[in-house]
Amino acid sequence: MVLSQPAAPPTALWVVPVSDLAGVARHVLDVARAGIPGWRLVVLAPPGDLPARLRDAGAAVLERPFGPDHGLRASTASLCHVVRTLRPAVVHSHLAYADIVVALAAGRGQRLVTTEHGIARDDTVYHRSSARTRAMAAVHTARLRRFDAVIAVSRATADAMVEKWRPRVPPVVVPNGVEMVARLAPLAPRPPHDAPQPGLRILSLARLAPEKRLPDLLDAFAVLRRDHSEARLTLAGTGPEEGALRAQVDRLGLGDAVALPGHLDAERAMAEHDVLAMLSVWENCSYALLDAATRGMGVVASDVGGNPEILPPTSLVDADDTAAVAAALAVQGLDVTARPTLGDWPTVEDMCARIAATYASAGAG
Repeated sequence: MVLSQPAAPPTALWVVPVSDLAGVARHVLDVARAGIPGWRLVVLAPPGDLPARLRDAGAAVLERPFGPDHGLRASTASLCHVVRTLRPAVVHSHLAYADIVVALAAGRGQRLVTTEHGIARDDTVYHRSSARTRAMAAVHTARLRRFDAVIAVSRATADAMVEKWRPRVPPVVVPNGVEMVARLAPLAPRPPHDAPQPGLRILSLARLAPEKRLPDLLDAFAVLRRDHSEARLTLAGTGPEEGALRAQVDRLGLGDAVALPGHLDAERAMAEHDVLAMLSVWENCSYALLDAATRGMGVVASDVGGNPEILPPTSLVDADDTAAVAAALAVQGLDVTARPTLGDWPTVEDMCARIAATYASAGAG
């Protein structure tokens, strides 16, 4: 009797145009570690930190000249070569640049899937002129006609896509999955000289950019300090607004209470603070909010985008209401019963299973 060999799983080629370890990289790494049920995952990305982390995780990764730093011609050539070599059943792109290259260059033998991680209902968040807004909307509308399935990381993201870009297939909502706090490896204990200081410790983990509304956070923190003089605020991150923020700190007389340390390790920073504050103009499905909630932190965030899908009303504020933001920071810092919990939020494994189901619904595999 001749026994037949089991068929090899089909290949899903994930196309990522950046290699920095920001939010999309977190998504890619989580999926690579957990695996998509019934699929072999291969990631195409430009050289850098993300491919190195993927290799450390045992994932299949191809480092090629791809992404805005390498140009459209090189990116298209890299994608075409990889598709001809691998013959994937699915080409799954992430971020607009990869979407456009895939729409232009992917062959006709694959199912095309995209995940939208970053869209704002307010076009000025990403585009500073109405002409560019209209041009990019036309590009996105055109490229989405090539895709067989569209994934959005929140219901707000899906609604914004339909409103702005009119995809030919309805977006499927697959939120970013997280591991519950009980599954997280404990942090190494802090040495005695790192013992926390008294008072509320508030943290921002965001690029120092206008859309993050950090000046509003500083104004609210100044109000908070009137009743909580020992409160401290850390604005972790880098960006073009650093100089203006430092000037505002000096103007408000908060030099002894506000730190701008640049980039910090997110897990360590969360372990050393009580409240995460995020007053962004728009968020889709923020890993920072999800991670803070899994760790039992207080959270104060603007009532925009996908934030209400993650957080209860006690954590949501109007960023323009300085007094309300200050009050919420105090409540979230002092009253642990008011802090958010994620309940039955999907795990990373749940997210991967939903991605596999989306592939199947698109006729792949």
